[in-house]
Amino acid sequence: MATKQAAAKKMPAVKTSAPRLLSGGNPQIPKGEGDAPVRAYLSAVPGWKQAVAKRLDALVEEAVPGVRKAVKWNSPFYGAPGAEGWFLSFHCFERYLKVTFFRGQSLTPVPPEASKVADVRYLHLREGATFDKALLADWITQASRLPGEKM
Repeated sequence: MATKQAAAKKMPAVKTSAPRLLSGGNPQIPKGEGDAPVRAYLSAVPGWKQAVAKRLDALVEEAVPGVRKAVKWNSPFYGAPGAEGWFLSFHCFERYLKVTFFRGQSLTPVPPEASKVADVRYLHLREGATFDKALLADWITQASRLPGEKM
């Protein structure tokens, strides 16, 4: 028993801290490719936004089988399988999740929120508001078939 206690004292403590939340409650997650960094991001999203973010992630996976994922600039990014670039991202703000369609101006119908960037359009998902799942899935599918934004 004394041997186990001595061994335990020699092992360094593992630091496990929650990701830091940036302005608007957006989690600060290290850049990374694949599902794991996106899962870490989703787990760190605070409050009501977490359920919405997880629903959005599941909808992207359902609409685009084999979707590529990454976290860049503290936001999840989604890319079409076998293609370069990214078709969608989202980011937490205080009162909504901002879904970014990088080629949103090419979607039918065009998502509601304009951008200063010519081809980009946004959708804001707010607390308590329902969103049209069929329309959002259609936008996701359309966006995944367009050339991806290279970053």
